Amino acid sequence: MARNLDWTRQTPPGILLIRSLRAYTCYHASRKPSSIVKSVLDPDPNTPPSGESPWPIGNIFIKDELMGTNKSSHLKKGWHPFNGPDGTSKLGEIDVAFLSCYSLGMYVAGHLGDTLDLRLFLTSGMIGSGFFVGLFGMGYFWKIHVFWFYLVMQMLAGLFQATGWPSVVAVIGNWFGKRRRGLIMGVWNAHTSVGNISGSLLAASVLDYGWGWSFIAPGAFIVMGGILVFLFLAAYPEDVGFPCANGCEQKVEPASSDMEAERHKGRKGRVDKNDNVQAASTSKRGVGLIQACLIPGVIPFALCLFFSKLVAYTFLYWLPFYLSQTEIGGESMSVKSAGNLSTLFDVGGIVGGILAGYASDKLKARAITAASFMYAAIPSMFLYRAYGSVSKTMNIILMMIAGLFVNGPYALITTAVSADLGTHSSLKGDSRALATVTAIIDGTGSMGAALGPLFTGFLSTMGWDAVFIMLMTGALVAGLLLSRQVITEISEKTSILRQSPSGRLIHEGM
Repeated sequence: MARNLDWTRQTPPGILLIRSLRAYTCYHASRKPSSIVKSVLDPDPNTPPSGESPWPIGNIFIKDELMGTNKSSHLKKGWHPFNGPDGTSKLGEIDVAFLSCYSLGMYVAGHLGDTLDLRLFLTSGMIGSGFFVGLFGMGYFWKIHVFWFYLVMQMLAGLFQATGWPSVVAVIGNWFGKRRRGLIMGVWNAHTSVGNISGSLLAASVLDYGWGWSFIAPGAFIVMGGILVFLFLAAYPEDVGFPCANGCEQKVEPASSDMEAERHKGRKGRVDKNDNVQAASTSKRGVGLIQACLIPGVIPFALCLFFSKLVAYTFLYWLPFYLSQTEIGGESMSVKSAGNLSTLFDVGGIVGGILAGYASDKLKARAITAASFMYAAIPSMFLYRAYGSVSKTMNIILMMIAGLFVNGPYALITTAVSADLGTHSSLKGDSRALATVTAIIDGTGSMGAALGPLFTGFLSTMGWDAVFIMLMTGALVAGLLLSRQVITEISEKTSILRQSPSGRLIHEGM
């Protein structure tokens, strides 16, 4: 009884969820400056000045953007080497370089996360990310006009950013068991949108002082977040006296007879709390990439996420451009209005992530839920392409529905599924695979995230119908890749339904 009172006074699990949410919110916030300053580095000569705040503070729809007398005061010069004829392609190369280094670095980062102390590893990743994001912005103050400098800074930032997702999923997976993991992680995954919005607002708020500040401010933000993680984060529940959430067994080295006698003297066999805390981080060993890949379900879910992220990130990078190029309700939409409207896709994605997590918990079937969402995304994208231009109201409704089905399985696989597989029953109780499995799955998915927008750039020249055909095909392939897992889950459900409460098979056909 006394022992229970001791550990119930420790840090509540919800506080740990908030801390990890804040950590990856910082990661996403530090990724937004490049999209905010693109129009400054490579300005469109037809873009008018605007003193309005971005959504959700400003207007969602902007019908008219009049060119007033202050047109001449608007900065049109840009920043070399991004303001030349090939400026747009250079900015695209920086995005691809970031995502490529991010996806490749994920595999190494995941293994390191299971081998090293998660708290220290996450702290170093956040501080390193902030450092190189800030250095990118320092190019403005140092008046650097060499393309390779900005390319290298983004590549190094991508490598350090790769430390984030495997680490935070591992921490959340350590703290919460499988019973309600889908719902908890579905809610938790909303931090990506929170980070995107806060990063956009932070970068835009200091843009008038020079585009360099739009990188330095988010860079400082993630560094401060890293310091807070170092000071407060407990990566394992055992570290603060909680029992292991995944039913693992700790292995403590046996002590000598004299030490053990002294240890148990006057305590009537109670377990030393400090010994358990020390064992939490030292008694577990990481697994290799090959061993993690052999865990049942890792490869199919990784390949599914490849196509799921291809679809999701194509919307992320190209939806504003698509809206600005498409007449909605017989009216053309301004660039800023299109950017504001496109954020509602992420709003639908938040709902989708929570709904997918909740459904998978209730059904106890991750693969069935993920595949069902991917199949449902196909008609939702078709309807959005066919009827999204009828009116703004119809566009909003269909866009949010598409976001719900597209981002739902993406959020489920990168969180709850990764955590489930990282604590699979095929692993021993003293093994750590959460970060490694998460890295394999999300790293493979990030490759699709890099290729989707790249393919869209070529296909969009043939018409948007070709782009949507690619997206619907990707969603179909993503669902089909989970067919084996779906069949297995259906067989398990059927087997349970065919049993009586006493465990005996129901007499059928007799």
